[in-house]
Amino acid sequence: MTLAVSAAEDRGPVRLAGATRAELARALADLGVSDRERNMRVSQLWHWIYHRGARDFSSIRNIARPLLDRLGERHNLGRPEIVAEQVSADGTRKWLLRLPPVHARDKGAEIECVYIPESDRGTLCVSSQVGCTLNCSFCHTGTMPLVRNLTAAEIVGQVLVVRDRLGDFPGGVAPTDGLVPSGEGVRAVSNIVFMGMGEPLYNLEAVRDAIAVMTDGDGLSLSRRRITVSTSGVAPEMSRLGSECGTMLAVSLHATNNPLRDGLVPLNRKYPIEQLIQACRDYPGASNARRITFEYVMLKGVNDTAVEAKALVRLLKGLPAKINLIPFNPWPGSPFECSDWETIERFSEVVFNAGYASPVRTPRGRDILAACGQLKSESEKLRARARMMLEESLAVGQD
Repeated sequence: MTLAVSAAEDRGPVRLAGATRAELARALADLGVSDRERNMRVSQLWHWIYHRGARDFSSIRNIARPLLDRLGERHNLGRPEIVAEQVSADGTRKWLLRLPPVHARDKGAEIECVYIPESDRGTLCVSSQVGCTLNCSFCHTGTMPLVRNLTAAEIVGQVLVVRDRLGDFPGGVAPTDGLVPSGEGVRAVSNIVFMGMGEPLYNLEAVRDAIAVMTDGDGLSLSRRRITVSTSGVAPEMSRLGSECGTMLAVSLHATNNPLRDGLVPLNRKYPIEQLIQACRDYPGASNARRITFEYVMLKGVNDTAVEAKALVRLLKGLPAKINLIPFNPWPGSPFECSDWETIERFSEVVFNAGYASPVRTPRGRDILAACGQLKSESEKLRARARMMLEESLAVGQD
């Protein structure tokens, strides 16, 4: 098995947009800034990068120009590059972002993130890896190979790009299509979900550092209770997530027994349901006020019977849980179909009558392949199409 190259390997200079406080301090130390002055300069840079959304050093007003010039010679405040933006009919937005190389062998990678606006909040779905190793059979993202982990700065960079684009920094200008929450005290990006490309708990250190940046009260100032980290079931790391990050937890469950889940979520062969559920019971901070969300995609004729609904209730008995029922979002080449609406309602009724919240998630962004399980780098899809066309043309030439 070929291991993905670590994003930290052969890493070049720190990119200051997305950097942690420690990384900012190291950048200043490398420029010879004294210990006495360094803490003050870190606080000033932090304020400008994460509270004001500065995109270049020339906009910073309370740091002496000679120091800013020296910073500018070795660093920048650039974000990931927006390669493409799509807007769904329902207001969902998807961005294809290109990341700069992080080491000599990296040719630059591309990821996707998705923004879902609602009347009282805006949720940004971020990626934690380039590609994925889990190969969940119903997930489009799982058909991509894992390229590498994202750095903490690259995870935070997705938030900065979207806040820029939605006018969510002071003085920013929101899109004029009326599809972004607005009004006094309303932030365009108020919630973060780690439900994009990749398995967050296979990149936990970077995810942890990114969350620390996002929740710092002097910068982006997002609430930990408005950040949800989703896992497909990396049971041994779940306790660390709870104790080190303090975020909400979501578990991609999708089945109530090991044989079925082995086929849908191959990671289950390593961490079976019994181990996963025990890790949920032990999750730090879980309570009726901080329920664990269980994601359950509704697959026609696979996992959607009333028998499965009753088995789900038994499996989660005693857990502070919320169960999100997700209508399957189709993607090209998928072998699955979405359950009929009547079937989903019957399933939901069984779960609800057992005392669990069981909302049916409204599919968002299906028309731009931005819905749950549909993310896959647009460039990857284009390359796949190009290969297919080449193979077809070669086949025709051989006839």
